[in-house]
Amino acid sequence: MGMSVTISAATDQDAEQILKLQYLCYQPEAALYDDYSIEPLTQTLDDLRAELGDACAVVARLGTEVVGAVRGTVDADGTAAIGKLIVHPRMQHHGLGGRLLAAVEERLTAERSAKRYRLLAGHRSEGSLRLYRSHGYAPVGTEQVGSRLSVITLEKEAAAADGAPQTYVASA
Repeated sequence: MGMSVTISAATDQDAEQILKLQYLCYQPEAALYDDYSIEPLTQTLDDLRAELGDACAVVARLGTEVVGAVRGTVDADGTAAIGKLIVHPRMQHHGLGGRLLAAVEERLTAERSAKRYRLLAGHRSEGSLRLYRSHGYAPVGTEQVGSRLSVITLEKEAAAADGAPQTYVASA
């Protein structure tokens, strides 16, 4: 009998598994840009634990194994920065990345009053860009950060409680 993947809040006890999975998942990204000094590959366990303490972090588990993760924070203006969305290579292309993205968005809105979501992707990261666009994100800017890398910023508005995008009305 097969197991189902469950999605839940990450805990400090997940940190080692998340770090190992992060290292595995970011190898192809580093190869794509020929840069193995990217932060997900150099992050220490202590740094990750500190990040998990501050962030809204969600993991996907298959039994006791962490097979996916994502985290986000919300600034004073209500913009949620979502990052490090990872899915184990053997679990990719089955909708798990989208489920994790939806779960972190939901928690960021419910627990931290996010009004909009923002994430970043490298210009050659077609799989990530495709996923984000399919979940309603639109490019809002591009920044050249090195000779081999441009980072695309994508955003979308948070949904209201009824599922409709939030709208803001100004009054005088």
